[in-house]
Amino acid sequence: MKLAAANKKLEGIIKNVEKDGLEAKNLIDDLKELREYALKEQDPLVTKVLRLSYEYISENNSFDVQAQYEEDEEENEYPIEIEDKENFLYLLNLLMRADHKVNREEIKDYRTALKLELY
Repeated sequence: MKLAAANKKLEGIIKNVEKDGLEAKNLIDDLKELREYALKEQDPLVTKVLRLSYEYISENNSFDVQAQYEEDEEENEYPIEIEDKENFLYLLNLLMRADHKVNREEIKDYRTALKLELY
């Protein structure tokens, strides 16, 4: 995220999730507020993934979204087993540097996985 206030908000969310997991106090409201910053930054990818994330967490009380894969020698992809909290923290950390090319690709993977799960 580009705005200093947005990064400060995101850092606060990360600290709360590290401490309390997905049960962090005001998590959904904080994500909605962070989404407003993404709207101001005119970043549709981040805006969308934040909305999908809080919708998913609200509906499922988890973040078991399968968006990370690893490849073997024959280029077969396998999902990476990861806990909900760590999975969500990984996404939040990608958002810290959402303008980085590789991070954007991974954020797109989360967007796609969230859309498939929700719709």
